[in-house]
Amino acid sequence: MAEQHRDDVVRAYYRTRKMLGWLGIALPLILILGGWASQGAVEPSISDYYHTLMRDAFVGVLTAIGLFLITYPGHSPAQGEHVSDDLITTLAGIAAFGVAYFPNETRMNANLLGSITQQALGYKLAAFAHYFCAITFLSALAAMCLRKFARTAKPLRRRIYRACGWVIVAMTVLVIVASWFKIRGPEGPQAVVNQGMLVLWFEAIAIWAFAVAWLVKGRVEERLSRRR
Repeated sequence: MAEQHRDDVVRAYYRTRKMLGWLGIALPLILILGGWASQGAVEPSISDYYHTLMRDAFVGVLTAIGLFLITYPGHSPAQGEHVSDDLITTLAGIAAFGVAYFPNETRMNANLLGSITQQALGYKLAAFAHYFCAITFLSALAAMCLRKFARTAKPLRRRIYRACGWVIVAMTVLVIVASWFKIRGPEGPQAVVNQGMLVLWFEAIAIWAFAVAWLVKGRVEERLSRRR
């Protein structure tokens, strides 16, 4: 009975990984489809959905992702490693909270009121915290894929994890560049970024890459636990 109980706990642990993956897959889709259905428009970035009727979905899903990441212990550090899985995922989880609760710039025609953090810190400082947390969040997820997941994986899965990690890195850089043009760029490039929804798609691709890595990790280790 004790052995069976242990196996159930292990399987629940691996299902947590898969749940993180499904939340990552769902977040951009919920916001894009929900925003289109409720307002007939697609926002220029995922963060802009905070200022729409999809605010609850944006904050709720990011909060769930943050909670899962913070409570996820991961594996103990291998010999010579100084940074644990737990530290990286906890940092990513806290950053996910920051993305959710520190909004980016509020548009003048926003339908909803500003947040408590905007009132407490001011709109500019809250926006700075939002972008800092977003970069931290994506960077931590990339580190998990490149350094942690790939550490003990077999060659094929190692390539998947590394591909996901490098996609997150590339999309993070593109999000930073495109966001600058979206906010401060010249009129021509700014129009290209906004009309092409480049920030939105770069963010979505980064989140989906994170989701794929966690789904693969959860599915593979759940199968291994069943064999044992």
